[in-house]
Amino acid sequence: MNEQNFSNHTRYHPLFHYVLAPLAFAGLVGSVVNLVNCEPAGLYSASLLVIAFVLIFILGMLVRTYALKAQDRAIRAEENFRHFLLTGKPFDARLRTGQIVALRFASDEELPTLAQKAADEGLGAKAIKSSIKHWKADHYRI
Repeated sequence: MNEQNFSNHTRYHPLFHYVLAPLAFAGLVGSVVNLVNCEPAGLYSASLLVIAFVLIFILGMLVRTYALKAQDRAIRAEENFRHFLLTGKPFDARLRTGQIVALRFASDEELPTLAQKAADEGLGAKAIKSSIKHWKADHYRI
């Protein structure tokens, strides 16, 4: 596996990103086109098809969102514990979940200083990640 860094840390799940999401979106668009162009006799079935694809699209997005929220909770707990082990204190309460998720890439040497800087300056996730000098890979989050 290649060394992970700021420029290549983004991960994709091929079945979700390249199959499910595009097919659900294409099905939604196609069902709307079908509804617009249908004969009055087919209006009911065309409407049901649109509803079905709206539900499939929403369900796919919710499943993805729920999985990421669960991962964010785990990362928040793990990184707060790591910070506590390194400093004897929990994270600053001003840190948002997105900031903590970004801090997971910081090495143990950088974490306390970068966490304080993120809290004091309100750094965003991208700014935090680009400030990291010694990248700690995370190959589990998708």
